[in-house]
Amino acid sequence: MNENTITPSRNDDSEDVADGADLADRIARRTLARRGAHYAGEVRALLDAALQVMRRCGTASRPRVADIVAAAGLSNEAFYRHFRSKDALVAAIMEDGAERLCGYIAHQMAKEPAAEDQVRRWVEGVLSQAMDEETAATTLAVMWNAQSVGEGFLAGPPTIADRLATLLREPYTRLGGAAPDLDASLAAHATVGRLADHLWQRVPPTGADIDRITRFCLRTVSPEGARE
Repeated sequence: MNENTITPSRNDDSEDVADGADLADRIARRTLARRGAHYAGEVRALLDAALQVMRRCGTASRPRVADIVAAAGLSNEAFYRHFRSKDALVAAIMEDGAERLCGYIAHQMAKEPAAEDQVRRWVEGVLSQAMDEETAATTLAVMWNAQSVGEGFLAGPPTIADRLATLLREPYTRLGGAAPDLDASLAAHATVGRLADHLWQRVPPTGADIDRITRFCLRTVSPEGARE
């Protein structure tokens, strides 16, 4: 046999099977990785397109799946490959928005060493959703669309307030709170409720609003010994 042949000898069968299995696995993983990247791109396109269409429709009408896939440049098949319904897409948008907002606020809070200043950064971050006209319009549109899902952006489990409350637990603990989880939840729900008021009234919060809400959030901290 030509020594340059790539065909292994019979004695190498077991090794060849192992090598062949490894090669097949590597090829399959590469194929799945490419498909996964493609699907992730489709999902992101659908999320971004839905936000765009919702913002355009505002609170006047709810977009159809056809409107969303057209804006994304995709097909109905692509939509239903990832979402069983439009409600599922809206829920994903809420989750995506909550993750981005919490990440932004956490980054801002990390800039402050004092717990009191971290609480103020938290308040500023929450109310920032009503500061800018475009951001406020988008948030309101998502909130309004979420009402049809039965788990609104500002109400119903899991809520944005619950996620935001987790960011307050550490500074509340440092402030000597006896029940930081409960206190953080109360402060978060009250602040998010006030955010909803600003969004619906289309009135951006002022510096005085931020000061007042920050003082309120700091007063919700129950000192050690206040609870049994």
